[in-house]
Amino acid sequence: MVGTREARLSIGKQNFGLARGIATVVIGVLVAIAFSVLMPRKTESSSWTLGDSGVCRFPAIYNFGDSNSDTGGRSAVFYRLPSPYGSSFFGKPAGRFSDGQVVIDVIAEKLGLPFVSAYLDSVGSDYRHGVNFATGGSTIQPIDGRAFDARFSPISLDVQLLQFQQFKARTNELFSNGVKSPLPLPADFSKALYTLDIGQNDLHAGFKFTTEEQVQASIPNITHQFASVVEKLYQEGARAFWIHNTGPLGCIPMTARHISAMQPDKVDGTGCVKSHNEIAQEFNRQLKERVSDLRAKLTNAVLTYVDMYSAKFMLISEAKQHGFTDPLSYCCGRDGDYFLPCGMKIAVDGVEVSGDSCSDPSRHVSWDGIHYSHAANLWIANKILDGSFSDPPVAITESCHKAL
Repeated sequence: MVGTREARLSIGKQNFGLARGIATVVIGVLVAIAFSVLMPRKTESSSWTLGDSGVCRFPAIYNFGDSNSDTGGRSAVFYRLPSPYGSSFFGKPAGRFSDGQVVIDVIAEKLGLPFVSAYLDSVGSDYRHGVNFATGGSTIQPIDGRAFDARFSPISLDVQLLQFQQFKARTNELFSNGVKSPLPLPADFSKALYTLDIGQNDLHAGFKFTTEEQVQASIPNITHQFASVVEKLYQEGARAFWIHNTGPLGCIPMTARHISAMQPDKVDGTGCVKSHNEIAQEFNRQLKERVSDLRAKLTNAVLTYVDMYSAKFMLISEAKQHGFTDPLSYCCGRDGDYFLPCGMKIAVDGVEVSGDSCSDPSRHVSWDGIHYSHAANLWIANKILDGSFSDPPVAITESCHKAL
């Protein structure tokens, strides 16, 4: 009995020692987990070069979009924009649908980078600091023949993604073969800023060819396709995204003036088409939800959603307070007894008439009845780049940092 008792005591001590050892390990693991949670995490964003005060040093910009950010794509492929486009800043046509800079130009300047060359412009382009895949008339969804005949661009967002993928693959091939050329460093693709400003033409095409109810119903699919492209860019190594929502489409002068003349009850006190603006706002609401979902899904991405609608509508509704004239007038072209696009010429009663510029483009919000003037683009850019209209509210120079 004594021996049995001693054996039990021995086993008990062993079990106690084992239990104590297990408890020690468990406590150690829990402490390690707690410590790791409390400690700041190192993510891929640490690969960005930071300047003074944590400013992000993006080596390149890759832009996807439509005429709001086109820097020469459509002009190179379909037709060269005529004078007086570009006259206020470049002194000549420069592929921008404005009399000067568009917002992506101001973004590049803010980040200390040269203007971003259009991917489709083979003459004089330099891609060492990024590429612009945007083309005027582009949509998120692929277009059909009817939309192409209406001069929407076939270079939709999915095509722009394919262009980027090919550009990246061929750049890597050239560098692996020791070829030196005006191309970005392969390592720069994951450190670049990816900007997107597209969606306006999907809604505009919908207004043109379908009912407003059908446009509204199409928004979930449009934003789904947008999110899918962002995910594919992430798979290609993109990490920092700066995403613009769409502007107040009901305030585009050419559309607003026409509808106001035909159906004055459809416009608001500013002269903008109420239903068009409401649909644009619904698009933006759903786009913001998609961006929020992407944040949860793409754990190493930094996504900044920028409320361009509010910035642009502020300028339009307060135009005279900021030194501009009637926001629904425009500077270049003619609309009245006959329509004459900016820079074009037609014969009227045997006399050649030109769609010339006004005397002072800087006083106009709209340049050509569709696109913003150089002065308006500068005003808008200066409003958004400090983070005042962003979610999260960060300046573009800090948009490589994850929100805490």
